[in-house]
Amino acid sequence: MQIYKGKTGLNKTWQEPFGETIPCQKCGKEAKIMFVACEGDEDEGNFICNLHQTTSEKGGLWFHDSVSVAVYACPFCLEVTALANQA
Repeated sequence: MQIYKGKTGLNKTWQEPFGETIPCQKCGKEAKIMFVACEGDEDEGNFICNLHQTTSEKGGLWFHDSVSVAVYACPFCLEVTALANQA
């Protein structure tokens, strides 16, 4: 998994690029990008999707492929908010 600090990782995603800011999950104000973590070929066999099994039961959802996670911090309440997507 590669870690990209700040804006350098906004395009390190499996879907649409991540935004520089998103609404804070706690206070709703603007949270700013801290870093993006993205799985790639170098992680072969050691993917987050392998940590848990997806089931058809309530509460049993899990990722099924390589993930990319953007982590944001709110400068107002210091809460952390994250977005994830997968290949």
